[in-house]
Amino acid sequence: MVVKKKTAKVEAVALDEEKLQKLIGNDVCVSIPHQAGSQLEALSEEQSDGALLEACLHTLALVYTSLQAKNPLRRAIASALGSVPAWLQEQTVNCLCTCLSDCLSSADSDKYPHIVDTIAACLDGFPVGDLTVSFLLYVVLQFLHKGLNEYLHQNSGLAGRHIAQAQLMHSCLAAVKTSMLVVQRSQEAISAALQAEVDQCKVEDTLSSLLSCYIHILTDEEFIQSVQSTAGMAVVLLIRSVMGSGDEVASGLDPAPQWLQQRCAGLCASGRPPGVSLYLCHGVLAMLSWKGTLPGPQWEQLLLLVPNTLLDLDVRYVCIKESSTAMVVARVLTLWSGAALDCLQGEGHACPPHLRESLCGGSELQRHLLEHIYSHWEHPLDGVRHQTRSLFHNLLLLHQHTNPSASDPTKDSYITELTQSLLGLEWHMRGKYGSLGCLVDLCGAEYLLNIQPQLPSCLLGLMGDQTLAPYASDLLERLFVSHKAQLASEAGAAGKMEDWMERWHQTWVTPLLQVLCRARLDQTTYILDYFLPKLLRCSPSSLAHMVQALQDTPPCSTGSRGALGALMTCLRAARAQGVVPSSEEGLWGGLVPLPLLQQALINKHDQVRMDALGLVCESHRSTEVLTSQEMGLIRHFLPPNLNSQSPGVRQQTVSLLKKLLCRVKDSTQLLQKRLSQERDQEQRDRDKHTLHLYKLSWRMLYLFVTHCHLLRFFIPTSLFSSGPDVFALGEVVTSVHAQNVLYCVASNFLEVKQLASSLLRQLPPSAVGLQEPDRMRCVLQAALDLSTSTKPFDSVTAAHLLNLLLHQPDLSQALLHCAQQQGLDFQLPSPPTMASDMLILELNTLAVVQFLLCCLQSEVSRAESSLLQAAASYPLYGRAHCITAVLQHLNTESLTQTEQWRSLVSELIAVCYRMSDVVSPVVQSSSPEGLIPMDTDSETSAGLQRILQEIQPRDTNDFFTSARQLDTHHGDDQTQSQTTHTPSLDTGGESYRVTAQMVLVCCWRSMKEVAMLLGQLCQSLPLHYTNDKAHTRPGLITEEQVEGVGLYFRQQLLQSRHRGAFELAYVGFVRLTDMLCRSGSQSLQQLPARWLSEVLDEVKSSDPSSKLCATRRSAGIPFYIPGERRHGFQDFDIALLSSEPKSSSCSLLKMTMRELITLAMPSADRNTDSSTVPQVHALNILRALYRDTRLGENIIPFVSDGMQACCVRNSSTLLFSTLITRIFGVKKGKDEHSKKNRMTGREFFTRFPALYPFLLNQLEEAAATVESDSGQVKLHPSLFLLLLVLSRLYPSPMDGSSSPLGLAPFMSFIIRCSHSAVYRTREMAARALVPFVLVTQVPSTVQSLLQELPTEPGPRIQHNHIHGTLLQVLFLLRSYQTDSHRPLPAGNGITHTHAVFILVLFFGELRQQALSVLMASELVISEPSSTTLGPGSTQYLLSLARVALSAGVEIPELWRSRQLTSQLLQCLLQCPQYEVRELVLEGVLRKLQEEEEEKDNEKRRPQWLDETTLSNLTTLALHETHPQCLAKVLQVLCVLISSGELLWRDDGKTLSQEEVLLHLFTLAQNSVHRSGNIAMSCLAQWGALVCSCCSEEQPVEVKLMAAKVLVNCTDTLLTSPHLPLGLSTTVSLWGSLFTLLQDEDQDVRDSASDFISNVPAPLNMTGVSVCPPVAMDSGMGLLCRLFELWGQVPAGSLALTEWLLGDEEGSDEAVADEASSLDEEDFLFEKGDLNLWAEPVQWVKLLHGNLSSLILTFKQTQCSGTTSQDQAKLQALLTQAQAKALSSQKALDSLPVLPQFSCTVEHARLTLRHQRATLALDVLERLR
Repeated sequence: MVVKKKTAKVEAVALDEEKLQKLIGNDVCVSIPHQAGSQLEALSEEQSDGALLEACLHTLALVYTSLQAKNPLRRAIASALGSVPAWLQEQTVNCLCTCLSDCLSSADSDKYPHIVDTIAACLDGFPVGDLTVSFLLYVVLQFLHKGLNEYLHQNSGLAGRHIAQAQLMHSCLAAVKTSMLVVQRSQEAISAALQAEVDQCKVEDTLSSLLSCYIHILTDEEFIQSVQSTAGMAVVLLIRSVMGSGDEVASGLDPAPQWLQQRCAGLCASGRPPGVSLYLCHGVLAMLSWKGTLPGPQWEQLLLLVPNTLLDLDVRYVCIKESSTAMVVARVLTLWSGAALDCLQGEGHACPPHLRESLCGGSELQRHLLEHIYSHWEHPLDGVRHQTRSLFHNLLLLHQHTNPSASDPTKDSYITELTQSLLGLEWHMRGKYGSLGCLVDLCGAEYLLNIQPQLPSCLLGLMGDQTLAPYASDLLERLFVSHKAQLASEAGAAGKMEDWMERWHQTWVTPLLQVLCRARLDQTTYILDYFLPKLLRCSPSSLAHMVQALQDTPPCSTGSRGALGALMTCLRAARAQGVVPSSEEGLWGGLVPLPLLQQALINKHDQVRMDALGLVCESHRSTEVLTSQEMGLIRHFLPPNLNSQSPGVRQQTVSLLKKLLCRVKDSTQLLQKRLSQERDQEQRDRDKHTLHLYKLSWRMLYLFVTHCHLLRFFIPTSLFSSGPDVFALGEVVTSVHAQNVLYCVASNFLEVKQLASSLLRQLPPSAVGLQEPDRMRCVLQAALDLSTSTKPFDSVTAAHLLNLLLHQPDLSQALLHCAQQQGLDFQLPSPPTMASDMLILELNTLAVVQFLLCCLQSEVSRAESSLLQAAASYPLYGRAHCITAVLQHLNTESLTQTEQWRSLVSELIAVCYRMSDVVSPVVQSSSPEGLIPMDTDSETSAGLQRILQEIQPRDTNDFFTSARQLDTHHGDDQTQSQTTHTPSLDTGGESYRVTAQMVLVCCWRSMKEVAMLLGQLCQSLPLHYTNDKAHTRPGLITEEQVEGVGLYFRQQLLQSRHRGAFELAYVGFVRLTDMLCRSGSQSLQQLPARWLSEVLDEVKSSDPSSKLCATRRSAGIPFYIPGERRHGFQDFDIALLSSEPKSSSCSLLKMTMRELITLAMPSADRNTDSSTVPQVHALNILRALYRDTRLGENIIPFVSDGMQACCVRNSSTLLFSTLITRIFGVKKGKDEHSKKNRMTGREFFTRFPALYPFLLNQLEEAAATVESDSGQVKLHPSLFLLLLVLSRLYPSPMDGSSSPLGLAPFMSFIIRCSHSAVYRTREMAARALVPFVLVTQVPSTVQSLLQELPTEPGPRIQHNHIHGTLLQVLFLLRSYQTDSHRPLPAGNGITHTHAVFILVLFFGELRQQALSVLMASELVISEPSSTTLGPGSTQYLLSLARVALSAGVEIPELWRSRQLTSQLLQCLLQCPQYEVRELVLEGVLRKLQEEEEEKDNEKRRPQWLDETTLSNLTTLALHETHPQCLAKVLQVLCVLISSGELLWRDDGKTLSQEEVLLHLFTLAQNSVHRSGNIAMSCLAQWGALVCSCCSEEQPVEVKLMAAKVLVNCTDTLLTSPHLPLGLSTTVSLWGSLFTLLQDEDQDVRDSASDFISNVPAPLNMTGVSVCPPVAMDSGMGLLCRLFELWGQVPAGSLALTEWLLGDEEGSDEAVADEASSLDEEDFLFEKGDLNLWAEPVQWVKLLHGNLSSLILTFKQTQCSGTTSQDQAKLQALLTQAQAKALSSQKALDSLPVLPQFSCTVEHARLTLRHQRATLALDVLERLR
């Protein structure tokens, strides 16, 4: 990619008056610095003019010290001053010293950041500046101390002003860094001064003052970590500068001077913050030199002290658990490991023995560091994970350097043990991949492949998981790169260079191709993104091997992309990497033929089509010219793929076509450049031809895409110019095209509206036609009408239309015209004649907002008297939304009509308050969703009662379920009509169909739009305020107005009950808080902190009488606080806190969390309403804060406290759920217990150590309440939550017994919990035990658990105890055999114990004993007395059935029970319990399907299915009554029939095929529909049955089976030349197939499209599976050819004409009511057509096109005319079509102007109806 070089931006030089006078006095022009530098460099001492030269140098120095940071002139001047000759250098330094000294002495605090930056610039590669700072060393150091001191003082007064605080932190950081730089560059001067007698005290005082500032920063936790960390380095640097670099600096402060010891005393105090040690460790590692060997034992001790200190901090202090601090710890540990490596790599000196023992693998220090790595390699922060991986890599190198005897790491026992343990970990642990990668770097890939040969296939299998794919691909890359290098090296050493590449292909390429061909599509998506490009970069020559291997691959199973898809994937990746030859050389060097690409572009599988399109569109070079073949392929792809409903396919299509457009644009520029330079006429002609093809192709594409309303392709580039650009689409855009795009604005999809609006602004104005007065008035009137629609999306359409009109100069006249029509008193000043575009936009925006405001004020006045009429006819939210949308596009910083805008803003804010007052009684009522509010508050009851008097009927209470009419007269209540029919509008009065739902929507949406409008005003309008220095900044909105808006938001968020109202008020409030923290007003900056404090006080003091909502999860309160925190953190709880900048110390968050957790904590003395209500609010607010992603990792330190606040009530249970998500991550799969959302016990308790004692104590308390000899249920309130948390943990092979947070104490309590009388508790206890048992302890734990089981029954034995123990044994065994943990069925009773006991036997080596138990069980030996089932008996029988299935069907060889198969299956199939029969049939079906895949088309019945079993199956099929069992047994028989003829027996009687068929027909008819004539012929009956299964209302499963039936009978029935079903039935089946091809369900369409593969060869043109649109197109053409083949063209044409005309019956009554029905208002939420995928317009065009061709062919080859029956049918269809055409045209004519906006659905329906009738008339006329 070519990146355009940025032009340097030279800013103006700001000089104060004094400096300017100096320059004027010198009378010197400031010339270009580079020229000055070259002249100074060439200047000799003899040639110089002293005064002029002095003035020149002084000018340059003055400008240099005046320039702002990052100004490129500063670098240029530095270069000029640095190039002066040696004789002039002293004079230059003097000039710069003078200027810098003036700056240092006369600066006020505002100039400090600039001067600090100037000092830093002097030391940045500028020798003259270096000398200057050295000359002014003490002055500079004193200034830096002065600046730091000032910053420390300012910081204490910036509470609540977080933006100012963040700026101060940045300045403080710069000052500390600069002071370090000065000290570092001046160490010799400082050392000399400290030893001199003259200046010693002065230097000591200066350094002591600086050190005190550093220590203040280090120990003050209000400073952010970056400043503290830098201060830590500065302390160490200053100590080193004073004490030198010898052993003294490593031995502590004892040898230090007295003043240094006194200053550092605070650092050595025991009460210092824990972060001090961390930052000092960082400073020691960064500021001391560790290169080479250690100078002495003190350095060795210091080196080993650092990691021990850090690890001790990591274990002991909770504050280190903050993610940002954990990042610092990880970085410092990595820095330490690098320093240790530097020490060991010194030449000529042996490593000290103690150090070698401490750093080698297996040492205590290495073990502790590995534990740290294992605890943090899954950390949420990427940086921590990266540093942890680097630390692991360095530890391996340290072990290698301290253990030189083990030169071969593969023979090192420590490395071998570490590798085995890493490979033994679960693959979902992300840290495993990086560590294995480090081992690959150290030992090579072959070492790992020898240990685990299946590693490539295993890693490729993980590529289907998006979370693991990046890690797996990185490890794969390291492996195959290393493996290739190893193989090449070995082959080179052995002299055999021919076969090593084949070995590499077998290891890496072959598994890849197998996965690509056979895996599901979703498993291979990330292979293309992450793995394949890396493989091809490593070995480009492997592409030829891939192509050859894929060509030899046989077809794969359905559901995978197959060899064709894999080939497209490989070629696409190769072309994107530049491996494939250019397309100019004939479709990529002949690698793939053109027909194969065409097949791939219309393939059935989405990803195959996308890969093929990517192959065509993407290129390694953006200037690669498109060939005519590629353009043809694009045209081949577009028609069938533009209607894809898959969002992923649409996004990929748009993305790839954008790349193609960019490629066309870039290659056009190349071609045009070549044309201007090329001399070869032949090449010039080729280039001209290509450009001509470009223009034609893209114009055709534009017309096609615009016609299909696919707008997104043409937005990003300027395609509509009429100049020499290759696109130049402006020439072909007509008003019809522009009209189509304009109507897209009416779409219900917001993105389509936005794209259409963007495209309309780029189209030629003449084509859009909005400048025409009549057109403009129509569009404006439509927009104004839509702004009062009761459908919310109509107001969005209105806003887009108004924004389109804002750029039109004559808009004001159209507004005046509309005002006259509505009778509004609305006046506008005449616009100036020669106004600029910006002024026109401003005046038009002002006029539109004034007009909408005028309308809104009138409507609010009417709503104040009747809210019901407002909700029905002019809901207020539409106007407000349009005002907000219009203002969003206005640049408010450059407005000219300021007085009018100020007045307008005041009116807008006032009308917003009035709107809120009208609707707030509803949204603030205790039950706003339509029930009668019961509020008795004196302030709101009056308004509520007035609304209730208006909307509640007097006679019945059915108002909330049925629509009502409200007469517009405000007279007697009897005027409310009780009829549900709405009179038409021409009766002379208005009427409304209103529901409570409409009233509520009107209210909460109005509240939403008020919030959005107020937020927009505050955020976008310039603020009128006075800053700290009494300077007034003019603006359009005042501080008082902003504060009033804030108080309004506070009231709404704290008192609204309706979620829609307060959630959207929150959005506006967040805008306000964003504006407050960025405003220049000090009083506004402090508002969020003040509001937060006030609302917390209100929460603390709230009680049941408070206005704060204690139900509805505290309603808007949780939203309020994070919004405040945004001012100090990141959402008026969520909004306040989330406004705090990320660069601040998050003090507001910490304070808020501490107070809320204190409130939320359960306490014995909190049992009154006055204490419970604040606790509920606190829990709900905490839940919102923990959920808020903007707080990020800042919230993690408070998770432990939040977990302890979860007592048993609704709000705390919700909080608990949120905490589980915050700790373990968002659920990533359907499996509730998937290890993707779990954590090792080590990692969990390391990240949250405070939870260790809490969970242990709570568990001990809960376990004490569980055991009960009586078996009674005793539930501890926290037990379930405790077990739920503990069950989310899992063991790791890395876990040891040395951790202070050992898991052993939990085990006894969890085992005790398994004795609970509650089944769910026993199951949770069994699941929770698993992570607490180490790998080595599983056998002993299982043995001890089994020994607890009683040996014989007794009176005191509790079955709950036995069942719980067996469950724990079962889960322990399962956890090491499978990754998925599925809960057992719930239930109760003794039989549960039997069930679990059977499953435990299933896992061990006790199969024979289990078999004897099975053969003696109730399942095999049925007794009449056992017919009565107790609780849990079904689970018991199911467990027995699973064992029987395993022994008889699945693995009989392991059970040595093959002779029992028939007996077991007979017992199972005849079991009375349907659950057992269903389970057995599922197992048999699964086994049959597996064997069928292995047989490779060999038709052979399985040996284990004898005649007895087959008879049992057929008998079951004939008599089964349970529907699921019946379906399963029929599926089994279907599989058996495919492998040979099946005899149907019913208790010894053999049935004929006809009897079976008749029975199945009757069965199917009874299950699908009621009617059915048994006397019909079987085939006709079957055809009607299949057709009935294809209708839209059928379940998806039924339609899928119908599609499968139609696909299977395509070659025998649908395309048979003999018409075995007759023409009528066959055409009906074809119609059903086309219905399925247009079904809304993707699977149904895909399944139906498979019919194309079964069409006989003479008729089939494709021969491969294609996407549904292509299948439908091909199918229609095929049907027309079949009509010719059957000789049924007239009858077939009439049948297709019926399809074309549609199923609607044009009855006279329907036609008569058509127009009047348009006047009725739709209900607010009304479902339309269910099928959103079908495109009836395209279907009608397809029918018409094929019918026209068929009739034309028939007339050309006609031998005989149509029959009289056909003529009668033709005449009837002709009459019907004429009636439909007439009625639909009449209805269309009755629609209002621009019906595409006002009644979009009805207009589309009538247009389609008219088009159907018109095209049908055309066909019938041709046929006649």
